[in-house]
Amino acid sequence: MAQDDLKRELAEHLRLFGEMGVAGVSGHRVWRQRPEDIRPKETPAASLAPPATETLDLVRADIGDCTRCKLHRLGRSTIVFGVGNPDADLMFIGEAPGHDEDIQGIPFVGRAGQLLTKIIEAIELTRDDVYIANVIKCRPPENRNPEPDEVATCEPFLFRQVQIIRPKMIVALGTFAAQALLRTSEPISKLRGRLYTYGNAALIATFHPAYLLRSPDRKRDVWDDMKKVRALLRGEAPESPA
Repeated sequence: MAQDDLKRELAEHLRLFGEMGVAGVSGHRVWRQRPEDIRPKETPAASLAPPATETLDLVRADIGDCTRCKLHRLGRSTIVFGVGNPDADLMFIGEAPGHDEDIQGIPFVGRAGQLLTKIIEAIELTRDDVYIANVIKCRPPENRNPEPDEVATCEPFLFRQVQIIRPKMIVALGTFAAQALLRTSEPISKLRGRLYTYGNAALIATFHPAYLLRSPDRKRDVWDDMKKVRALLRGEAPESPA
């Protein structure tokens, strides 16, 4: 095909793209990827490998003294980033810091945190063996539920933490953690106990320890979920509930 014909054909394509609302073209590397290499929109960023230079310290530095959402002016004392083994096979993710966490800057140190420690020890691990974080890093006032804009603003930092740690198993603690990670509006009662895939990790959702303090009769459900976690970490088939 002659060069003039190529130019006319290209001009016609650009005109058609303009009519469809395309404002221009990009040289960004994502447009050079094959379709099968591009993750779906609904899949969190944890499904991709982190840059070689990414570290937890860099993520914490990026958060800084965060003022990205309204929580920074609603009584927050401390940003609660995360704690534990950065090479952990098992990662616990809750929803938000509470009063004690806001004071100490460490996730799960109050009554719910003490119960979480017992849960971890029940599967023959310690807090030093796992990594613990929350979807949002600042305490909501009066420990209210996180609001959608707060979750949307803060969860990218959690996704980066997961990318760096690359756990084999994730336990989502409670409704908000499970919904944020699984991109669903289903309640925790329907999500818990089932095995999901999150990036390269297996994910199980279960009740939040704070809920167990109010509803101790559901501890058996959490124990059933954690037996599955223990078995999967050991490369064993999970036991069927009694």
